[in-house]
Amino acid sequence: MIYGANRSTASSSASSSSQQRATGPSPQPSGLSPIPERSMKSKVQTSFRQNASSIGRWGRSTTTNPVTIPGSTASGTGYGYTLTGSPSPPHSPPLNMPPPIPPRPVIRQSSFTKIGYMINTAVNGTKKQFSSAGSSSNSGNGETSWCFSQIKGALDDDVTEADIISCVEFNDDGELLATGDKGGRVVIFQRDAASKASTPRRGEYNVYSTFQSHEPEFDYLKSLEIEEKINKIRWLKRKNQSHFLLSTNDKTIKLWKVSERDKRVEGYNTREDNGSVRDPTSITALRVPSIKPMDLMVEASPRRIFANAHTYHINSISVNSDQVTYLSADDLRINLWNLEVTDQSFNAVDIKPANMEELTEVITAAEFHPTQCNVFVYSSSKGTIRLCDMRISALCDRHTKLFEEPEDVDLTNKSFFREIISSISDVKVSNSGRYMISRDYLSIKVWDLHMETKPIETYPVHEYLRTKLCSLYENDCIFDKFECCWNGNDTAIMTGSYNNFFRIFDRNTNKDVTLEASRDIIKPKTVLKPRKVCTGGKRKKDEISVDCLAFNKRILHTAWHPLENIIAVAATNNLFIFQDKF
Repeated sequence: MIYGANRSTASSSASSSSQQRATGPSPQPSGLSPIPERSMKSKVQTSFRQNASSIGRWGRSTTTNPVTIPGSTASGTGYGYTLTGSPSPPHSPPLNMPPPIPPRPVIRQSSFTKIGYMINTAVNGTKKQFSSAGSSSNSGNGETSWCFSQIKGALDDDVTEADIISCVEFNDDGELLATGDKGGRVVIFQRDAASKASTPRRGEYNVYSTFQSHEPEFDYLKSLEIEEKINKIRWLKRKNQSHFLLSTNDKTIKLWKVSERDKRVEGYNTREDNGSVRDPTSITALRVPSIKPMDLMVEASPRRIFANAHTYHINSISVNSDQVTYLSADDLRINLWNLEVTDQSFNAVDIKPANMEELTEVITAAEFHPTQCNVFVYSSSKGTIRLCDMRISALCDRHTKLFEEPEDVDLTNKSFFREIISSISDVKVSNSGRYMISRDYLSIKVWDLHMETKPIETYPVHEYLRTKLCSLYENDCIFDKFECCWNGNDTAIMTGSYNNFFRIFDRNTNKDVTLEASRDIIKPKTVLKPRKVCTGGKRKKDEISVDCLAFNKRILHTAWHPLENIIAVAATNNLFIFQDKF
């Protein structure tokens, strides 16, 4: 096991990213006269400053006077500002001034710190748009209605431990969906071509390939059994006809190549078609091998095996945006790997104290930034998130930013379980790279990477369980690690809960919905009905009592299609696939 032996690799990766400097605006050609009047963007910003007194701290109006921005046509009422059109702007533009750019739809945010960015986007900016299939709304009020599409796995009540799904992951374009289980198997599903081409498009997947990724092992030096359970799967971006993915158990990471073969070679000179070696004395003539068609066969072969670099159990792997390196994290260390080098890794973070009795926290999750190859984040069991920049230092024991929610001074909210429920089980950076979400036991938080002091949004997942923490501690459910995920355009987030419930939060409308992955709705096009949990008093017909929740049925792993409204939810040994109503 080699730590710090490949420092040149990490340094070259960090130095290459540091060469991408931000360039200033190019000088104006001497032949053009300067524009004497203010630009449209300057007018908008001036109008916003003049009316800023009517906006509260969080962007909601504290008075009845709306903010008016000339030249805009979109309007919003939920956040206290109204963008209205102006038939005659207060200042007529000069003849040599280009016409103003038509405004784009305004995406309302919940934080005052993002209103200026929102206005710039509305006037001059461009924003990544979701595909038409992903942004469709069929309920008529701007909300997405979800319906059942498919269920994978046996429907028997007798479930073996090896069949329990332990991770779910879409690839970069959503055409493939991979799942890993506790038996060390990886099952890859491929998008059905007919469902994709149909009108409306349907999200149906068929089995593409199944292979055994890891086998149970035994560490004889530590007398420790190593489970074959697949902890994480991460796809690499496709560069040729083959697909590549990383899979890991507690100790070993493997790079797999998944390729198709529909042709075979016949007519060898030295061996028969069945593979047996021919007698050289029987060869009397030279044959030219020929290529014959055959039934399509999908092969999965291990290309690299990265082992013996982690003393503790691996909990995260993340592929860098350069598609050359990746990181792996265990309880106390984060290692940086090159995909071509298997016998060396660079130790980027090491929080192991000299005396283990002084250990106060462990690493729970880690992920690379989606566009900046020098930045990664990792979370801890103390509820903090650290951002590290390898341009500042290759050894990232000292963080660049620390994201931590202010401690509640109210002593009534402090309890014996406060440290346990504040532990972060998952962290995901948004596709745009501006935000990240963190999941603790009772809530999910949205952080702005530019603001470390507190989260900009907090969504309670199952707050009704706060009174049940004692019983959850006794049955070890309080230590469950729930994952979370973004949708394709960062406007919604999803995470799991108990009783096979999963929660979806819409960041634009501040609305949330609780849905259930149940076998009772496994009929095509069945629309999912929102579920509600009753905490006390008289229970309504469609509600379920908090005392009746099945804590052995929990959804820990979810995934969202990167381009469309198709979600995959792992419920014990079954994989549910839902999509927006069609």
